[in-house]
Amino acid sequence: MTIFALSSGPGISGIAVVRISGDMTKEIIKKFTGKKIPIPRVATLRKIKKINTSELIDEGLIIWFPGPESYTGEDMAEIHVHGSKAVVDALHASLSNFENCRLADPGEFTKLAFQNGKINLLKAESIADLISSETEIQRQQAIKIMNGKSADEFNLLREKLLKILSHVEAKIDFPDEDLPNNILDEIKKGSNEVVTKIKKILNDQKVGERIREGFKIAILGPTNAGKSSLINHLSNRDVAIVSEIAGTTRDVIETHLNIDGYPVIISDTAGIRDSKDEIEKKGIKLSLNRAEEADLKLVVVDAKSLDFTDVLKDLLHENAILVLNKSDLLEKDIDPEIKKKNHVLISIKENKNIDQLISKIKNDLKNKFITSDDILITRERHRQHLQQCLDHLNNFNQKKEIEDYDKAAEDLRLATRHLGMIVGKVDVEEILGSIFNDFCIGK
Repeated sequence: MTIFALSSGPGISGIAVVRISGDMTKEIIKKFTGKKIPIPRVATLRKIKKINTSELIDEGLIIWFPGPESYTGEDMAEIHVHGSKAVVDALHASLSNFENCRLADPGEFTKLAFQNGKINLLKAESIADLISSETEIQRQQAIKIMNGKSADEFNLLREKLLKILSHVEAKIDFPDEDLPNNILDEIKKGSNEVVTKIKKILNDQKVGERIREGFKIAILGPTNAGKSSLINHLSNRDVAIVSEIAGTTRDVIETHLNIDGYPVIISDTAGIRDSKDEIEKKGIKLSLNRAEEADLKLVVVDAKSLDFTDVLKDLLHENAILVLNKSDLLEKDIDPEIKKKNHVLISIKENKNIDQLISKIKNDLKNKFITSDDILITRERHRQHLQQCLDHLNNFNQKKEIEDYDKAAEDLRLATRHLGMIVGKVDVEEILGSIFNDFCIGK
C-alpha cells in the first residue's frame, strides 16, 4: 500500500509539501511528470499534471528518496507546490486515482519509520513532542530525546538484565554444575545496580512530564475574590467572564501560557463556598479536584475579609501562594499571622504588585523545572514500564533458594520486557495506535 498526505500545515501558504511513501511512489512520480525519476535527494523542477487528462496542476519541486535510505525506509517522495487549497486538492484527487494508494493516517509515516527500523519508539515520540512544542524548554527536551541518550540508557539497562538472565538460565539448564562464585556475585551486583539506577530515574519529580504537558497552576478561592480577573490579567485577554454576581464561574476554564520559556496551564475554577445549587456544587468539586492535580495553587481572597474556611486553610498547606486581592480597598494593615504565609498583596483593578506575583510564580517554576541530563522520562507510559520493571526485579532479588531459579528467570524476563517496551524492542503493537494517533496527518 502506498500512502500520501499534506505534510505542511493546512491553509493558504507560499509552499505546500505533499509526501508519498510506498512501492508505487516511483510510478506515481513518472506519471505525474511524464519524465524519468529525478536524481535521488536533489530538488528537481517539474510540471505536475493530472494523470487522466494531462491537465497542468502546478509547477513545483520534486525530491526523490529511494528506500531504504528514506525517512520511512520505503521509496518516498516529496512534491513541493504552491500552497493553495485548490492545488493541494487537485494533487490529492489525482493521487487517489492510483490503485492501492490512499490518504495516510495520523502519524503513519513515522509509524512506518519505526516498523522499518529507522527509528526507535522513544525517537518517534520525541518527533511528535518536537512538532507540538510551544516553548524553548519543550523544544530542548524533545531534541535531547531525539539524540538518543534516553534510548541508550534504557538499552544499556536491558543488556545488563539480559546478561544476568543468561547466567540464571545457565543454572537452570545445568543444575548439577556449580557456577563460579564470581558469577553468582555478578548476578547479585548487576541486579542491584539496575535497581539503583531505575530508582534514581523514577525519582525525577516528574520534571519531564511537566515540561512536555505544562506546569499546572490552579486559581482557587471564594466567590468574588477576583480569580477570573486574575486569569484574564495574566493572559492579557478575556479568558473568563468577570461579573459582580457571585458564582459566575461554574466550570474549570483553562489557558496555556509561556512564562519565561516555561509551558504553563492556568485554570480558573469555581468559587469555593457552601451552595445549594447542584451545578455550582459540581463546579466546586471540580475546583477541589483541580487543586489536588495542580503543581502550584494561587489561593485568591479578598484582602478585607480574611475569614478562612477549613477548605481554604487546607489549600494553603503545600505548593500554594496566598494572593490577597483588592488591596486598594484595604483600610488597615493585614494580620501579622497572614504575613507569615507565602503571600503577595495585590490589586488587579489598579494593576498593583502583579509583577511581584509573577516573580513568585517564576521562582516556583524555576525550582520545579530544575533539569539535568538525567531526566529520561517524558511520558506516563515510560514511568509505568519502569515501575513494573522495578517490581519484577524486587521479586527476583527476594528469591534465594535453588528451586526458585525458574521463577527468578521469569521475573527477569518480565523486567527485561518492560524495559524493551519503552524503546520498542519487543512486540508493542497494542501501544502503537495510542502513540501515533497523537501525530498530525503527514508526519
